[in-house]
Amino acid sequence: MFGRLREIWHRKAAVAAEGAEVRRPEKRTHNLFEAAAAYVSACAEDDQEQIDEAAAWVSPEALSFGVNELACRAVIALARERDESPRTVARTLLGLPAA
Repeated sequence: MFGRLREIWHRKAAVAAEGAEVRRPEKRTHNLFEAAAAYVSACAEDDQEQIDEAAAWVSPEALSFGVNELACRAVIALARERDESPRTVARTLLGLPAA
């Protein structure tokens, strides 16, 4: 009985080892929020190389959506922190007169 269990164990271990050798490391993909965060921070630091890299991680449409979502969340967070409306904060950030 133990011999048979050992045989099954060794067979499974051999298959697992064989499969591990064949596997290639997967290329990591970036989601649109990672791309947007990297893109916006690179723009803020004026790092053209990083801007280009982040822009290549996702489609232009996905990047645009991610940047828009990041902007909305940032304005909301600043508005809460400053106890102001999001409209006031957004206009202030852009240097526009209060509406």
